[in-house]
Amino acid sequence: MTHVAPILSSSSPLTKVIPGLMIWTVVFFLITFWILKRYAFASIQAMIDKRREQIANSIKQAETAHDEATKLLEEHRKMLVEARTQAEQILEDARRVADSQRERTRVELDADRAHRLAETERQITFETERALDQIKNEIAELTLITTAKVTGGLLTPADHRQLIDSAVEELDFSALESRN
Repeated sequence: MTHVAPILSSSSPLTKVIPGLMIWTVVFFLITFWILKRYAFASIQAMIDKRREQIANSIKQAETAHDEATKLLEEHRKMLVEARTQAEQILEDARRVADSQRERTRVELDADRAHRLAETERQITFETERALDQIKNEIAELTLITTAKVTGGLLTPADHRQLIDSAVEELDFSALESRN
């Protein structure tokens, strides 16, 4: 501390206490303060109040904008969820329609195949009956020719017809029908 004392004890005009200078400094300070208070402080305070109001309004607007942005973001998220739900529903509907279309096509093809099979069986049955009728007629003619040769033409046409009918009835065509 001995080193600090010589610095403070030096006789500098700025560190000396001069009562007259102190009084004039206080007087000029008070006059300056009064002038500033009378003319400057009111306008400075008005500018500060105006600036404070602008800042408060800006904060309110920012909060409003933030709330609105939050609300819009939430709505956007809801819309995205809804859009995803709708997209999934559309895909599910499309799958159902495709499955329905496939099933309908399969049923139509099965029905068409069954119809064609039935038609083919009907044609086969018809052709079989026609062939059997043709065979019966040929047998009847052969029987008539054979009978005419054996009997030597002694039978009347009615007798021929009766003979043919009885011969045809005696023939067993079930063996031919079971092959089909």
